[in-house]
Amino acid sequence: MILVADSGSSKTDWLLQLNDGEVKQFRTAGLNPYFLTEKEIAKIIHEQAVDMIAYAADITEIYFFGAGCSSPDRHEIVSNAISQFFPKSYISVDSDLLGCAYATCGHEKGLCCVLGTGSNISFFDGEDIHAGKHGLGFVLGDEGAGTWFGKALITDFLYGNMPHDISLKFENEYHLDKETVIKRVYQTPNANSYLATFARFISEVRQTDYAQKLLQKGLLEFIDTNIKSYPQYHRYKCHFVGSIAYVFTDELTRVCKENGVHIGKIIKQPIHDLLAFILSREN
Repeated sequence: MILVADSGSSKTDWLLQLNDGEVKQFRTAGLNPYFLTEKEIAKIIHEQAVDMIAYAADITEIYFFGAGCSSPDRHEIVSNAISQFFPKSYISVDSDLLGCAYATCGHEKGLCCVLGTGSNISFFDGEDIHAGKHGLGFVLGDEGAGTWFGKALITDFLYGNMPHDISLKFENEYHLDKETVIKRVYQTPNANSYLATFARFISEVRQTDYAQKLLQKGLLEFIDTNIKSYPQYHRYKCHFVGSIAYVFTDELTRVCKENGVHIGKIIKQPIHDLLAFILSREN
């Protein structure tokens, strides 16, 4: 049996191909080794993946693609945690960018963008990714991602820069004050996931000028900072993966068109396409 995982900072999707061809789906919290230790990752798997662990004796291969898995030491953190529950399995750990490239580009060259909780980009040459100077995380980067929009909404609200009616709606929904935000962002774990939860508010006021201008600003910042850093970007299809790209497809399509970006696939979750790619590669 083959188990494939796609992990972001907020959640991890797992697909298990059974011997009879049936596919089982599981979900756990995000397993980002930049924010979690090996022990913490193991604890999440132990508590949230009981049904999946039940198949451990029959799982021969595990392919894990995750945010934060961009270096050998981070690979080891995740691999060691997983191996505690699947000791008989071959385990491969790679970055979420490679997983997204497999799911969208397949074997073709192209740019693959992540626009979910965080944001990132890579160039895929048909076999492997060429990571650039991006992916700086929610403090320094994440242009156009859920964390970026979450920060923008919170700061606009706290600074009093939101239109009055939208500010009232935001206040009634989240009941925020400065002290609560400061404590949650600076003194507790997973601040990136916390910030990204506010991004869904944009969809609730999507038709307002405020929301449209904010979307335009964030998506354009992603294009200018990330996509246009590749001088030949106009020669390749640019694929997008993640909830922000998927939910705001119309706005993303418009901004890309205005900037000469040729859109390929836009998918919310790469896991099904990723499993199909891995299985095709096995045959």
